[in-house]
Amino acid sequence: MTILYLHGLESKLSDSKKAVLEQYGSVLAPDLDYHHNPDAVQQIYETYKSQPIDYVMGSSMGGFAAFHLGRAFDKPVLLFNPALVKRSVPQNIPTFKTQTSGFGQVVLGEKDTVVDPADTLSFLGDQLKAGFDYQLHLRAEMGHRTPLDVFEEEIGLFFLKKENN
Repeated sequence: MTILYLHGLESKLSDSKKAVLEQYGSVLAPDLDYHHNPDAVQQIYETYKSQPIDYVMGSSMGGFAAFHLGRAFDKPVLLFNPALVKRSVPQNIPTFKTQTSGFGQVVLGEKDTVVDPADTLSFLGDQLKAGFDYQLHLRAEMGHRTPLDVFEEEIGLFFLKKENN
């Protein structure tokens, strides 16, 4: 199984979080420069469209990218505080030939001051109407950064849900 993990704007996938993901499969975690590439999502798509990706995951800006790529690849997504509505650097939203409604698990920190959880909830409400099937996990204790214990728990819940379907 292959997991495509997309980091956020000012971050990288830490070794400890990568180790959590590697318990479930091989991990592709490209180094992305959102600041200088407004077409990062399209570039990721072109790079990985012929590879056997099973799951797409991302955090913040990477969650924005993962949302769109999951639909393009027709793969389940796991999104941590995704920047679905507003982004601090411009990113073009590509239009893919094939876009499914998709399945996802979305984890939101209620104390997030970087990506407004209320904006994300509104966006997801519209996606629900369009057929996007998702589970929402609101984490009262979490801000924008996802602590390792929460990351590990949410990854486990995501794969448990996938096993039971």
